[in-house]
Amino acid sequence: MMWMPGIVRTRPLSTTVLFVSFGVVLPNGHADRPQPMAVSFVDQQESNTDYNNRYRPERASFALRNGRAKYSYNIQTLSIIPGGTLTLAVADRRRGQRFTLRLPDGAETVSEDGSWYWTAPVRTGLQRLTVLRTDSPDSIVVNVFVTVPSVRLEGEMLNGYRIGRYPRPPRPIYRRPNGFIEVTPENLDVLVSPHFRLRQFVCKQPSRYPKYLVLDPLLLNKLEYLLERVNAAGYHAKTFFVMSGYRTPFYNRSIGNVALSRHVWGAAADIYIDEDGDGYMDDINGDGARNIEDIRILYRIADREAAKADYAVYLGGLGTYRANSRHGPYLHVDVRGRRARWWR
Repeated sequence: MMWMPGIVRTRPLSTTVLFVSFGVVLPNGHADRPQPMAVSFVDQQESNTDYNNRYRPERASFALRNGRAKYSYNIQTLSIIPGGTLTLAVADRRRGQRFTLRLPDGAETVSEDGSWYWTAPVRTGLQRLTVLRTDSPDSIVVNVFVTVPSVRLEGEMLNGYRIGRYPRPPRPIYRRPNGFIEVTPENLDVLVSPHFRLRQFVCKQPSRYPKYLVLDPLLLNKLEYLLERVNAAGYHAKTFFVMSGYRTPFYNRSIGNVALSRHVWGAAADIYIDEDGDGYMDDINGDGARNIEDIRILYRIADREAAKADYAVYLGGLGTYRANSRHGPYLHVDVRGRRARWWR
């Protein structure tokens, strides 16, 4: 086939490729197949709690593989620079299974070998791809944010928004991001995973729109994994309250945090459970107090999961923080690629 945005072909061009693949796993809950629709930035997917307000993991019967990680949550988020190439492939496809790729314009295409190559348009914004399993209602929506390239930074500014300056990278994971997701009032409520929305990760620095952020897909899946484990342990939570997600280098420096904080790369979140919506950690241990002991429950659940083989891809930092005059207690979670633990 011809090679153009949204069209598939059999071999990639010689270009920078973001590789994603899909693998088969045992089903653990499932979601209705999304219907063809034009991309709508606000509430493009329904919130994933059922009519009785119970948590559901929202997993498909196959999984998206991004590098070493295998995910089966039915909403995934990736970002790519304009004109970049995205490779989608079904891994470990069983005999007889067929998968279809639905493109942003609603067109669908089946690949004989279960792989597709998609070129991002030059225009920034959200593009929605959906991989559907044809013999079941299962699907995985891949929200692809076409970013504003970092080369368009003018000093510390990007379209009037102050990003600041990224530090000289001591390791590859600290390189300046290739691009930034543009945030507008229209896309704040886009689901970036089954139980988290884009607005939860926006930097707190005061500014007008558009705002910009970086969001590591591995962090999103780690948060979903922990949310699933917390609910399995008997602590009800439809989502985590994200007290701090992405931080621009400018904002991170203004609050006195370390220059290499994973927040600056969209790979960290400070979280707690806030089901009553009062902006404070809930009393999940039922002792009548809302304090660090409730956060320690979350810490123990997350730390226990870290010993499991399927958690290795989420290796990172885990830290507890007590309440002070500015905030309540919270848990820090990140995906730095190595184990780190602390208690404050």
